[in-house]
Amino acid sequence: MLQKIIVLVVALCLQSTISYAASIEFREGDTGKDIVTIQVKLKGQGYFTKKIDGNFTAETTKAVKTFQREKKLPSNGIVDEKTYMALLGKGVIGKGESSTDRNGKITDTALKLVGVPYKWGGITTKGFDCSGFVWYVFDKNKISLPRTADVQYKKGKTVTIGNLQKGDLVFFTTYEPGASHIGIYLEKGKFIHASSSRGVMVSNLSDSYWKPRYLGARRVI
Repeated sequence: MLQKIIVLVVALCLQSTISYAASIEFREGDTGKDIVTIQVKLKGQGYFTKKIDGNFTAETTKAVKTFQREKKLPSNGIVDEKTYMALLGKGVIGKGESSTDRNGKITDTALKLVGVPYKWGGITTKGFDCSGFVWYVFDKNKISLPRTADVQYKKGKTVTIGNLQKGDLVFFTTYEPGASHIGIYLEKGKFIHASSSRGVMVSNLSDSYWKPRYLGARRVI
């Protein structure tokens, strides 16, 4: 009898999960935390460039349509179950956290900090320097890193620029020789970092300032 009850409870929970996923449908005009998640995912993949505010605007619709076209999904700008799960990079029912999930959590954490000001030696949301920002993001995801860029550069394994993945660390030579600036790779040539002039922001590896200063990349997760 007990075994039958357990089987019934599991079946109901599974049905509930599938029903929730199947009922997902977000569109222009919607607001809330789910829209924040959608915008964060779109921004992390380079489709959304506006401020993350939890409002499903026309710009969000445009970004969703572009994402859908590239993923060969119906390009209607509505985030249904298939689009939502494609954005999250997983199926309806997860089978444990993959490296893709971990990398996604890293970049999601980082993107939520866009706009935090620069502060030399800073390791809090009141202000970050470049390595302090990276240290904070990884610490929030229970991954231990050294505090400074030059030592962070010695961690993990070397990654070529053509094989960069979300969550990889990218390093630059700026005010002194060696690894003196660091960021977190997003996608499509973009990375997020704490800039001394503008605080936490997203830049492109091909920018005229960053391209000649690029030093290399490391994968620590």
